[in-house]
Amino acid sequence: PTAWYAPYVSWAAAGGVVTGVSEAVFDGGGAVTREQLAAILFRYAVQQGLDAVTLEDNLRAFPDADAIADYAIPALNWCVGGGLLAARTDGALCPGEPATRAEAAAALWGYLNR
Repeated sequence: PTAWYAPYVSWAAAGGVVTGVSEAVFDGGGAVTREQLAAILFRYAVQQGLDAVTLEDNLRAFPDADAIADYAIPALNWCVGGGLLAARTDGALCPGEPATRAEAAAALWGYLNR
């Protein structure tokens, strides 16, 4: 509660945008994975009124699609389908790997300029 980012986390948690890594831990100093980034963007878009989500499978083409956590599948479908996240240079989605600052910035820019 004393962290500089506490009010922002509280706002995001109250709106369902972030859930933390458990019911009691947010892990503000931890790396954000690519699937967590997708989930945060997707939840924010829903909070902002997104009501048309295509549920087509945009993930099957990735060789590591089976590594995606169940909670992140709709979010990654949406992010990949909307061009907010793409495969890395090896063609894999790498859902559990940390998102780079560049990937996060590109995803945010893509969302804001849709």
